[in-house]
Amino acid sequence: MAVQPYLMFEGRCEEALEFYRKALGAEVTMLMRFGEAPIPADQRPPGSERKIIHAAFRAGGSELLASDGHCSGKSAFGGFSLTLSTESDAQAKRWFEALAEGGEVRMPLGPTFFATSFGMLADRFGVPWMVIHAKPKP
Repeated sequence: MAVQPYLMFEGRCEEALEFYRKALGAEVTMLMRFGEAPIPADQRPPGSERKIIHAAFRAGGSELLASDGHCSGKSAFGGFSLTLSTESDAQAKRWFEALAEGGEVRMPLGPTFFATSFGMLADRFGVPWMVIHAKPKP
């Protein structure tokens, strides 16, 4: 069984996928637009023909799913954080800075009692992230 995040960008999915490609090296593995889906036009959100009804992308070893949802223009993400576990402090810094561009840093990246690097942010789409390079286990 796999549990996969499904992110609803409410009209900004294509922009988000490009952002994650640049920031994290994400790879889009599947993409379908509303206009390609076997859904009658009167059952689609107005003006959504070129919007994304479903996409899958790989970031690191994880697959995430994404959509423009109802294309409302009002995405809201809360009650969770996507966590990036890095292989080094340098990688943590690169990913944190890339994701923070245009977003909101909620806890600056720095050492903690449990990690050599840890920080929290919301990216420009409002998706909450935690970036961590854990301390080696004794």
